Amino acid sequence: MKNNLKVIGLSGTNGSGKDTIGELLAEHQNYWFFSLTELLRDECKKRNLPVMRQNLRQISAEWRRESGLATLIDRAIIKFKEAGGFDKYAGVVMSSLRNPYEADRIHDLGGTVIWVDADPHVRYERIQKNAAQRGRSGEDNISFEEFLQHEAEEMHAAPDADEAALSIAAVKERAGILIDNNSNLQALKTKLATYFS
Repeated sequence: MKNNLKVIGLSGTNGSGKDTIGELLAEHQNYWFFSLTELLRDECKKRNLPVMRQNLRQISAEWRRESGLATLIDRAIIKFKEAGGFDKYAGVVMSSLRNPYEADRIHDLGGTVIWVDADPHVRYERIQKNAAQRGRSGEDNISFEEFLQHEAEEMHAAPDADEAALSIAAVKERAGILIDNNSNLQALKTKLATYFS
């Protein structure tokens, strides 16, 4: 990786605005933005599996066991290079880090991890409102209780889980920037401007 290339990893709770931050950095700072979850969604489709959080979690754990704990980051970097990244972009931003080794890989690349959060009710309303627009109607068509349950399952690895399991709370511990995104888009832009000018 080039020394002057900026690398950002985005993590946070569901519906907190990770992809929005990635899109803003792409639009205003010339970053290449990629959602790691898209790799998993594509794999679900290849396997003719429903795109559901449980299947996404299982595939990500399988890949980590087979190809290394930071494999999602490494696969995204390959896609960045294939897109001519070094010549076209000021940096790369990847969203939805869900395992601490992904955060460690971002740090190994000289990058920064950003944690994004907001009130659960605000986040739930966001995903319900934007599900169709993002092509995730089936995936996000869940009750508030299910939404909270999914989050709890992904926040902390089960006591008997191996290192390949999701543990978003452990990613948060490795974040260098914490962003509260309870307000509107303009407020988020203002917060980002304090870190990226």
